[in-house]
Amino acid sequence: MITNGKTLSAAGHKTHYHEAGQGEALFLLHGSGPGVSGWSNWGKTLPVFADRWRVIVPDLAGFGYTEFQDGLKYDIKLWVNHLIGIMDALDIAKASFVGNSFGGAVAIGLAVFAPERVNKLVLLGTPAGEFIQTPGLRGAWEYEPSLSNMRQLMSLFPYDQSLITDELVNVRYEASARPGAHEALRKLIPQPAAEGETVVKGFPAAALAKIVAPTLVVHGREDRVVPPACGLLIANSVPNADLHLFGHCGHWVQSEQPRRFVTLVRDFLSE
Repeated sequence: MITNGKTLSAAGHKTHYHEAGQGEALFLLHGSGPGVSGWSNWGKTLPVFADRWRVIVPDLAGFGYTEFQDGLKYDIKLWVNHLIGIMDALDIAKASFVGNSFGGAVAIGLAVFAPERVNKLVLLGTPAGEFIQTPGLRGAWEYEPSLSNMRQLMSLFPYDQSLITDELVNVRYEASARPGAHEALRKLIPQPAAEGETVVKGFPAAALAKIVAPTLVVHGREDRVVPPACGLLIANSVPNADLHLFGHCGHWVQSEQPRRFVTLVRDFLSE
């Protein structure tokens, strides 16, 4: 049974999360962007894993329905500490992590800074190394709340445009228009340069090489938000890593290739 949203305290943040199932702990970590939350990224996926795993879907600090605090510096160290706080609050010593985009970067951070807390990693469309900021990432910062702007931004994410439904646009817009949500998001996403190109920096190869957890790297070949080269860098750098590149697929692998994605991940986690 899937719970309605619950709350707990982690790293000084009132934290929103969903949970279902029993067994070994499995975290599904959301990406970033206007109107994002754990549920918007993983609501349809959570039940598929809950037959075998204890699945936790949190809203990371500052995102979704977890509070944002003015005056704090939101960076990878804070998000890793927040994730550790969630694990401690739920009495979870070690877990596997499926991280989508930004969530994958947080999972990498945990694997680098606290490897003893990580069993396995699945990284979807995760940034790494250095690359020029894409229109999708730039648009997330420049976004101003409106239905039309949300539809335009969402169109950059999937390969299959039929996934941009009125329901999706409405849900993401309404979440992005909550009081304070837009202002908080701009403090969580790197601001584009006023002139010229903006360089996005993820974990470098030297840091990725320190990861000891078995890792499955998943990327869409047509990803216009995080370049597929990032997935290749991760797979080439993490000592125990496999790479699966989905054709005719953009940044939303779990939504664009749901059956094949779930089969791939279940097999990997069950090995």
